[in-house]
Amino acid sequence: MSFIKQYIKTAIMIIKDTNLTINVKHMDAAISFYESIGLTVKNRWGNYYAQLTAPGIVIGLHPTDEANSKGNSGNLSIGFTTDDLEGANKLLQQLHIPVTNRKEEGGEFLHFADPDGTALYFIKPKW
Repeated sequence: MSFIKQYIKTAIMIIKDTNLTINVKHMDAAISFYESIGLTVKNRWGNYYAQLTAPGIVIGLHPTDEANSKGNSGNLSIGFTTDDLEGANKLLQQLHIPVTNRKEEGGEFLHFADPDGTALYFIKPKW
């Protein structure tokens, strides 16, 4: 297929929605964790798949078995923007979630992980 035909075919396709899927070992524990930091369950299909939402993102959770799991999600991080970094830090402390603080030119960060090792962060940006 020529480049122009491929371009025309691609240009007609419209993306209607997007989500990011994270493989998790324990669906109930993962859902509980994400709810505890402020996400809301949008849909759940038993232990087969769940969708959680936060402003601007839908995160899918998909179970994985121990044999096919590397123990974490690899090179993925999900950031949540907040104006109340102190409140986010207090929440993570109350939940006994280890946090690493970082400040840089772009803002202040609270780095932490979900129960499967997925890298997460809250950011209070300077922009």
